[in-house]
Amino acid sequence: MSNSPITISKNFYLKKKFLSFALKGNKVECPICLRRFITFLPFGSKNKRANALCINCLSLERHRLIWLYLKNETDLFEHNNTVKLLHVSPESCFFTKFKKNPRIIYYPVDKFEEGYKYPKGTKNMDITSINKDSNFFDVIICNHVFEHIVDDLKAISEIYRVLKNKGWAILQVPIDENLEITYEDDQISTPKEREKAFGQVDHVRQYGKDYKKRLEVVGFKVYESQYTDTFSQADKFRFGLPKNRTIYLCRKMQS
Repeated sequence: MSNSPITISKNFYLKKKFLSFALKGNKVECPICLRRFITFLPFGSKNKRANALCINCLSLERHRLIWLYLKNETDLFEHNNTVKLLHVSPESCFFTKFKKNPRIIYYPVDKFEEGYKYPKGTKNMDITSINKDSNFFDVIICNHVFEHIVDDLKAISEIYRVLKNKGWAILQVPIDENLEITYEDDQISTPKEREKAFGQVDHVRQYGKDYKKRLEVVGFKVYESQYTDTFSQADKFRFGLPKNRTIYLCRKMQS
């Protein structure tokens, strides 16, 4: 699977250069690449969201929110020692930042599929069977992956297993706030059926408000943060942040 928000076409870099110049301004700022523009680009397959896509690093609203959370609310970038970071299905906007950080020992992984391109250095790995020892990683980041995996609890259990005691993980999925219970049905198997039921052809469930419990069942201590709400309306627009997005910080706290 790929976390890249857009498909790179032959003309993309020419368009990117033009748009970067045409949108040059000071009304919005990407906290990841630090570029400023008049606006972020609209993005979305059906109903396009305004002020969403950074033309420079291709970050979306959720990426920028997570980056600000990592920067302001964790010690990932300020840690005194080196940190072993497992990054599942690495977002292109994060990849270079993590890879170049001298304090981060970076492990970007993805389950390779035909037709996708992956950042150089990414390893092919199925996270339902992670080939690392238990208690190996200090930090794990896995965003918008579990909704693609049939046995998501096995993947979550594996992430818990390879995370060090007192380590932490950011584990994000798309959540329908109107659903109390996650909706899944293994009889729904065709792309057309999945798109109708789960919102995307390669999704196998739609998570509901019980997502936290699914993380807790494997042993995680889960902290929910409505981090968007800590920003002023002006900064929400300036950084192009999502509405009503919960961040799930998961800690492994074995006695």
